[in-house]
Amino acid sequence: MSLFLGIDTSNYTTSVAVYNSKNGEMLQRKQLLPVKQGQLGLRQSDAVFHHTQQLHALVEDIAKEVDLSGVSALGVSTRPRPVDGSYMPCFTVGENTARIISAVIKKPLLTFSHQEGHIAAALFSAAREDLFEKEFLAFHISGGTTEAVLAKGSTSSFAVKEAAKTLDLNAGQAVDRVGLMLGLKFPCGPQLEQLALNNTEKFKVRPTLKGADCCLSGLENQCKKMLDNGESKEKIAAFCLAFIQATLEKMTEKLLEQFGNLPVIFAGGVMSNSIIRNALTEKFGTTFAKPEYSADNAAGIAYLAYKKYTEI
Repeated sequence: MSLFLGIDTSNYTTSVAVYNSKNGEMLQRKQLLPVKQGQLGLRQSDAVFHHTQQLHALVEDIAKEVDLSGVSALGVSTRPRPVDGSYMPCFTVGENTARIISAVIKKPLLTFSHQEGHIAAALFSAAREDLFEKEFLAFHISGGTTEAVLAKGSTSSFAVKEAAKTLDLNAGQAVDRVGLMLGLKFPCGPQLEQLALNNTEKFKVRPTLKGADCCLSGLENQCKKMLDNGESKEKIAAFCLAFIQATLEKMTEKLLEQFGNLPVIFAGGVMSNSIIRNALTEKFGTTFAKPEYSADNAAGIAYLAYKKYTEI
């Protein structure tokens, strides 16, 4: 028992990973889905098509370094979140491929949700495997999700209960909409961060919350107003990230008041932003996935396959 294959086909990225439990190494291959200039993401039908074009190439590439016939088990994400009714067609590509590989090599297939994969990737990359045995707050902040859950570890996975969410726009959507407004290319996060790092002005930000839930749609309007008033791209980018940062800080404060002093982790593509990550770490001492494990990836799924397999 040492090698575990993970596959994840989200609405943004095709991902494959192999975890070696003998030496603790994680090997990853991933590729963004192609999005035309000026567009915000993909329709599900297009995402499915592009996954079918990309997944086999990533599997072939990783198989050059690892003998996949020697894996002990496979893991795959089959839905966005671990709740009833959670479904997106793009995940069927990864699931179907994983089922074929499982049948051919005659090894067990273990299924998880995309969100569980993000949480597991954060725990793995931050060396916080101890949280698999505890209760903690987990934020999943991306283009498709802005949510905090109360997660209870069960040695190989998580039971999750929604604790807070966005009431309108997701944080990643806000980043991409503002980025396109500034002439950046989707996905806009890394470029927006670079612009923001060149800003020197400070902001007084008032996030909009209802309880612990957040509202982010007003951010886009405020950035548009700044652009119309001739403000620099650097200042607008920095304001956008400052607004998201302040929102997450306030959500965290309210949830810690509600649930007590629990460990807090942040996962999802938006959390690869160094400005937001550094601010939240300084204020709360929270746990973050490393940048390469924050954006969509199959590493968490491969690690979950290992954890689950040890219970079989």
